[in-house]
Amino acid sequence: MLTFCPECGCTLQIEESERCHRFSCPACPYVCPIVSTVTSRIYPKLKDIDDVLGGPGAWENAQVTDERCPVCSHERAYFMQLQTRSADEPMTIFYRCADNACAHRWKE
Repeated sequence: MLTFCPECGCTLQIEESERCHRFSCPACPYVCPIVSTVTSRIYPKLKDIDDVLGGPGAWENAQVTDERCPVCSHERAYFMQLQTRSADEPMTIFYRCADNACAHRWKE
């Protein structure tokens, strides 16, 4: 975990003193004693699949193909191709059922 100086913004260093450990700034005289365990957890917010594909309107201009929906067996589906892995890997194909009542999404 990185802790930054509130005075100048430099990365604080941990020092040992006679009584306790402390954070100190190498660029300015800021010192902060460490009086308890210092922990930090940040859980990043994962993006929804629609955000990755271009938002709610992304499927409006998608092409249609003859692909059977695995849920409702509808014969047509919208599809989009995106490069989700490295360039030497094939593109990922995202499908959405053309039946608006179903609208199931899957990828290949």
